[in-house]
Amino acid sequence: MKGEDRKKDENEGKKVNQHVVNARATALFAGATALTVGLLIFIIAYILSRGFHMITPAFLFETPRQMGRAGGIYPAIIGTILVTGIAVIIAAPVGVATAIYLTEYTRESWLPRIVRFGTENLAGIPSIIFGLFGFLFFVIYLDLGWSILSGALTLSAMILPTIVRTSEEAIKAVPNAYREISYALGSTRWQTVTGVILPTALPGIVTGVVLAIGRSIGETAAVIFTAGASLRLPESLLDPVRTLPVHFYILAREGISMDNAYGTAAVLILLILAINIAAYSIMNRFVARSR
Repeated sequence: MKGEDRKKDENEGKKVNQHVVNARATALFAGATALTVGLLIFIIAYILSRGFHMITPAFLFETPRQMGRAGGIYPAIIGTILVTGIAVIIAAPVGVATAIYLTEYTRESWLPRIVRFGTENLAGIPSIIFGLFGFLFFVIYLDLGWSILSGALTLSAMILPTIVRTSEEAIKAVPNAYREISYALGSTRWQTVTGVILPTALPGIVTGVVLAIGRSIGETAAVIFTAGASLRLPESLLDPVRTLPVHFYILAREGISMDNAYGTAAVLILLILAINIAAYSIMNRFVARSR
């Protein structure tokens, strides 16, 4: 009886220890989550508290004057939308097609491993290196000059690894049973990819594209060397342009106007939030319809 009591006490002790470990793990993860959310809220609240009062119709739709000390940021908004939009239009189809090829149209061999190694290394390269590459290749060698097209092509090269890796992981997460059922029903590989795999992996693919959009909108170093810093409203894709991050950087670095700099930062944050909310809303509606 004493042995059974001792064993019972040991089991109860283990249960108590497990509860303590679970409680500590829960507190640790909850603390990390609270810290992350708290930092995000603090940064957004600080920027908006300094720059939200600057957001007026005149600030949004007027051209800048006196090198940005007065006037608005309309050309910078247009430049940001054009450079980011063209970069995503170029990079998204190429990135998703590469991910489909790596997961569905080739076997595991040296070629996919080299492609994955290359994309992972490209994702870790500092943006200033992409900027220098874009300046030498697009601006000088291809003679595109400081232009929207040079900036967009440079950004597309920079965000391509993100789209490839996130799309590949999303496609890999599709259960193999889906593929087997599709092939068993007589579908071709193309029909399986377009009718089964891509709709199922769409949330993960869209998440990667949204991350790429966020990185493109907030990029400064890669754009300032390729798209330029012109304050004029562009008339073609070969005109130079200034994006919102570049405008904020120049205003703050040269001390031209901190009020306009914080106003530009506030517009940039609100623009990123609006794009993320719109993208996830469209994605959720599409997924709901596909089900």
